[in-house]
Amino acid sequence: MRCEAEPFVVCPGLPHKAMPASDENPDSVAHGPARFTTTHWSVIARAGRSDSPQAQAALSELCQAYWYPLYAYIRHQGYSPEDAQDLTQDFFARLLAKKVHAAARPERGKFRSFLLMTLKRFLANQTRRARAQKRGSGHHPVSIDSSLAESRYGTQPAHHLSADVLFERQWAGTLLDQVLARPEGEYAAAGRRRMFEALRDCLTRESTALSYADIAVQSGLTEAAVKVAAHRFRARYREMLRQEVAKTVSQPEEVEEEIRHLFATFGP
Repeated sequence: MRCEAEPFVVCPGLPHKAMPASDENPDSVAHGPARFTTTHWSVIARAGRSDSPQAQAALSELCQAYWYPLYAYIRHQGYSPEDAQDLTQDFFARLLAKKVHAAARPERGKFRSFLLMTLKRFLANQTRRARAQKRGSGHHPVSIDSSLAESRYGTQPAHHLSADVLFERQWAGTLLDQVLARPEGEYAAAGRRRMFEALRDCLTRESTALSYADIAVQSGLTEAAVKVAAHRFRARYREMLRQEVAKTVSQPEEVEEEIRHLFATFGP
């Protein structure tokens, strides 16, 4: 019997990152109840034109987490890797320095929508001379791994899609990576990376997913213990997904709507 994934799962075929557990329990990681976070987009959107350090810190964190979908969008517009990297850095430098986010309002949509709208305006106003003047300034508001970014962009199978649709898919994929990054690191630190990968494959319904019995043999646990671990892993994933999505919306009631939208982006 292969992993019996529950209805709410990660979309198959997405790039994933990881997390660790401790001791003999394959899913032993501390976590609290799901809640709506008020430290990210909700803080930014309500900050208005204030110089709130909390809003600025929240914006910086979100920019660092979600730069890749914007980089991919710029590349899809026909820019070279070098220009796309420069433009991505310049965009975030302007966003952080000019307080462009002051125009954001809770009723004006999600963080991803605000970023894409702002990026389109930025690109429309950019000139090659302006980019050249900024180059070499040494100010890098976000950390971009250029080789990783281009490698990832080159393996994307959906370049026939419009730039907007591609952006939505990249955003969803990046968000799912963010969700799984913490557990991957935790499992790896505990020396249980293979257990994470097995449980992740159960979660994502990978065709190569091991059966519970196979995982039990590899981990030295009983099959019943593995089933419990898989169930808890899925439950924790749901919680972490909602927490990550909550960082990018303004109201708690928007979380479920945003989750449905993001998963819908992987449709035909």
